[in-house]
Amino acid sequence: MKITAVRGIPVKSGFRNLFIVKVETDAGIYGIGEGGISGRELAMQGMVEHYEKFLVGADPFRIEHIWQTLYRSAYFEGGKITAAVISAIDIALYDILGKALNVPVYQLIGGAARNSVQAFASPGSLDGPAIVDTAREHVEAGWTALRLGPGMERAGWTGEDGAIYEPYESIDAAVHWLHEIRAAVGPRIRLSIDFHHRLSVAEAAYFCRQVEDIHLHFVEEPIRCEDPSAYEQLRTMTGVPFAIGEEFSSKWAFQPYIERGILNFCRVDICNVGGFTEAKKVAGWCETHYIDLMPHNPLGPVCTAASVHLAVATNNFALLEFQQRVEDSYPRDLFPVMLKRDRDRYLLPTAPGLGVEFDESAVANNQFGFWEAPHWQREDGQFTNW
Repeated sequence: MKITAVRGIPVKSGFRNLFIVKVETDAGIYGIGEGGISGRELAMQGMVEHYEKFLVGADPFRIEHIWQTLYRSAYFEGGKITAAVISAIDIALYDILGKALNVPVYQLIGGAARNSVQAFASPGSLDGPAIVDTAREHVEAGWTALRLGPGMERAGWTGEDGAIYEPYESIDAAVHWLHEIRAAVGPRIRLSIDFHHRLSVAEAAYFCRQVEDIHLHFVEEPIRCEDPSAYEQLRTMTGVPFAIGEEFSSKWAFQPYIERGILNFCRVDICNVGGFTEAKKVAGWCETHYIDLMPHNPLGPVCTAASVHLAVATNNFALLEFQQRVEDSYPRDLFPVMLKRDRDRYLLPTAPGLGVEFDESAVANNQFGFWEAPHWQREDGQFTNW
């Protein structure tokens, strides 16, 4: 079997785009993958065009060899765009291999370590009393782990371009509504929050100290991650567990966080880190330090399927991210077959490969449209993270 084509296919899905990569072979078997740098699909498309030049004619079963070739072939190793495209191609190659051998992908990376994959829900932002009712409704629907987001209670804060985000105002609202949710859902529901890198070390410590009494499951990405020593400083100021790593684009990026005991839950993103090939290496490394995987899963059904297969075959796995609004936005004509979920759990995949079908004839109905992540600022005009 030989590779005959490698194509990037950016498509619209809800409020943003997905970047699908399709790898075709002379045996009539194709695989699909997904690149994870949302909002930079055209950059990923350019990298696919570079890679196709030497991937055509290659043996798609030589997955590790292809991974090394893609990563190291330009001399300038690494980078987020490079890693995202390698991820998509790697996932597609595993999809091909699973289809060729008539087995689900998880059988190729160790077999089933569990019978289902539990997820946490993302009910919304901590910006008013409605979130308490929403959290209670999720618990009544069978969810036992909820990940909330910070918000702003002031009138006029919309979350769109130009929105104001003031950290201490947002923190105070988050602290208040997390306490209200804890009172409403009881002590056994696992509550957590994702700050999306919006805080400084001092701001994050200010928040963490005020929620110690409600025993948060984790605080996700409270500060930016370029400097692990900043997280080490924050660790000395709080005992709340950290969930870190969704934007890391290699095992080397994870190295200081794992080796220096900084992260407690590994937010590996299979569509950013380098596909199955790299994610399994990160998982094994985490296992030696008693760290569980909690995969980042904000994209499309290919990302979800790949994350589920990774979770099925990984013993040190905790929870998978789930966002209802993202799942609701999936174009059903593009993805007529997706993995099945039963309330808070994904069922064990049974179809060969990833178990996701991609109907390329529907691309015309879901054409790529430029999308940029919101540009937020503080009241004085300085740019801040979305």
